[in-house]
Amino acid sequence: MKDALAIHRWLLAHQVHHEIVRLPRAMTCVDELPELLSASPATCVQVTVFEVMTRIGREPVAVVTSVDSPPRPGVIGGILGARRVRPATAFTVNSVTDYAAGLICPLLLPDGLTVLVDERLAGTGQVVHTPTGERHTALRIRADHLLTLVSGKTIDLVHSRSRREPATFPLAG
Repeated sequence: MKDALAIHRWLLAHQVHHEIVRLPRAMTCVDELPELLSASPATCVQVTVFEVMTRIGREPVAVVTSVDSPPRPGVIGGILGARRVRPATAFTVNSVTDYAAGLICPLLLPDGLTVLVDERLAGTGQVVHTPTGERHTALRIRADHLLTLVSGKTIDLVHSRSRREPATFPLAG
């Protein structure tokens, strides 16, 4: 499993200013991060993994959003033109991300994983927080720095497309 040290080393190698924050108590999922850090949920970044059923088969898709704007399966299905979208099981999340379910960092995700990023996170220099895969730490980093390092496609989760107009990008395969 990936952890705070792996993220820290990777960010140092990329010369990105960041901070690994020790949490006052252990968290079980990213939803607890705003309370633990006395931060706005809009400044806490989460990764949600879905199992997306297409004509070809089942694919995992990771969606990066703020804690206050979790992605809805129906919206993701409409964007991807999928037949069915459901939250991935903890086993699937652990397998495809190499992070503990509920504590996924948007960095160091596997190359073959389709990653979608909520465009509301882009274009800001504000400081955000995200899990590190560990229960006792979080990553503090500027949003613009984080998103330049996330290998994903930026999408509009507010004005989603209908199921008849799927996005023009394929799922990773």
